[in-house]
Amino acid sequence: MQNKERAEELLELINKRNYFTKLKLEHKEDTSFTIPLKVCSYNELNLMVSDLLKASIVLMNKEARSLAVFHKETDINVLTLLEIALQLLPEEEMELLDDLHKVHLES
Repeated sequence: MQNKERAEELLELINKRNYFTKLKLEHKEDTSFTIPLKVCSYNELNLMVSDLLKASIVLMNKEARSLAVFHKETDINVLTLLEIALQLLPEEEMELLDDLHKVHLES
């Protein structure tokens, strides 16, 4: 009986706020999701992808890592990477985890 009450409390907690907003269901037939990523232009999108590729190259290749210190063309716009990471963070879901943690501590 206590588990049923906890389950009902959990469902009530989830339904009380608008959680699970980061992932958007792409097709109801499968379980794939999309994540919205805001950009101002095709140029900004191109720069983001370029920075991600450059970062990957630098991090995967010892030689490229050492060259990145000395050559301007291998510079990576870390600000762009941080902006992408910020947009991908699931803020509402983290709030749910906090609420679930409180429920756990109360039990």
